[in-house]
Amino acid sequence: MPAVRKYRRETSEISCCLKYLLFTSNVFIWMAALMVLAVGIWAWSEKDMFRNIAKLSFIALDPAFVLIILGGITFLLGFMGSVGALRENTCLLAAYAIFLSILLIAEIGFCALAFVLKDKGWIKDQATEGLKAFIRHYREDADQQNLIDWIQEDWLQCCGIDGPKDWDSNNYFNCSSIAIGSREACGVPFSCCRRRPQELIKNKQCGYDVRKEGYPVDRNIHERGCLRAGEDWLEAHLISVAAACVGLLMLQILGICFAQNLRADIYTQKSKWH
Repeated sequence: MPAVRKYRRETSEISCCLKYLLFTSNVFIWMAALMVLAVGIWAWSEKDMFRNIAKLSFIALDPAFVLIILGGITFLLGFMGSVGALRENTCLLAAYAIFLSILLIAEIGFCALAFVLKDKGWIKDQATEGLKAFIRHYREDADQQNLIDWIQEDWLQCCGIDGPKDWDSNNYFNCSSIAIGSREACGVPFSCCRRRPQELIKNKQCGYDVRKEGYPVDRNIHERGCLRAGEDWLEAHLISVAAACVGLLMLQILGICFAQNLRADIYTQKSKWH
């Protein structure tokens, strides 16, 4: 019996530090993903999207659907990493490393594609089409409405794609909607309005009639389009965005290396036992 104990101590090749570092980090990822997934499912259930499948025509732009997809993928990733490390399961660790590698390759490929096509207007065209869809469906989806309001009011301080006139493509804000009694006709959403000094509660009707002929020149709304505002924001924060992307890629590379090293340790131990 003493000889067996001695043999086990000598052949314990698995690094506890590596094992529990991988486990702990993926537990946090797992818990965060669970929260994101729960929020996405709750938002979809509130909109009754699970029953009304007919609304799925612009599903890719649905923030709740995006949360469900991101949360589901990250949840699966965190599960494989944490359980695989804790249980020393080589199959789960291999799946974790492969999954991370696929994500890493996809991200690098997307970055390379964006760099190659940045001067050809492809990214700008995609952003324009996405913003057009947000404007058209502004009143049809509460999540999309909240998102575009946040972009215009809080993040970029902008209005429309190239300017306030782009809101004419929405049925509620189109100037011809005066005929059907839309009070918002020839206006813009309140998120286009500039916040006044010492204004505690924003006037939700501040965008009414601002695009009508004869309206005062000082409309107190953001005249800059969101596309240009986004380009300016990216130029101003280019270093921060690049550092965040590189940091994310490095974390994924470390995760792959940790999983592969842990698998190698487990195989080494098993081979000595047999």
